[in-house]
Amino acid sequence: MVTKDFSIRINGTAVGPPADPRVSLLDLLRETLQLHGTKKGCDQGACGACTVLADGERIVSCLALAVQYVGRNVVTIEGLAGDDELHPLQRAFIEHDGFQCGYCTPGQICSAVGMAAEARRGVPSHVTPDLTVGEVELTHDELRERMSGNLCRCGAHNGIVAAIAETCAGERK
Repeated sequence: MVTKDFSIRINGTAVGPPADPRVSLLDLLRETLQLHGTKKGCDQGACGACTVLADGERIVSCLALAVQYVGRNVVTIEGLAGDDELHPLQRAFIEHDGFQCGYCTPGQICSAVGMAAEARRGVPSHVTPDLTVGEVELTHDELRERMSGNLCRCGAHNGIVAAIAETCAGERK
């Protein structure tokens, strides 16, 4: 007998897909599961406030149907931290004042975690000078280009970049 798991693993917990296949992953997270860390910004995939990690890759959850993620692992801002400890990027955002109103912060942090993994795998960006390198160095321009899909209307960009640069440089040592 073959059984299939028709659940989505969200922050390590198996969750059944919504009955309505038109429900976005964002709405499942916020409305059904009460995970309000993931924000609804533009609802058009342009601002990045709803960024989460799906199998380690960053996605905008407002454009993703929840049913597309059956059998996959989704991590939200709530799932990044350990039991008693913040994720290193969460700590760095606090230390570098990488937020003002905080609305975009969860999406920024999830995006940065995914972005750092992309760079370690050698995934190039528009500004990567050598497309054949194994691991992409996160220079100032590289980091800003890779994070350009996440908007901050408050102007905390310098703190955001400093927090990501410090954390990602620390991971590479």
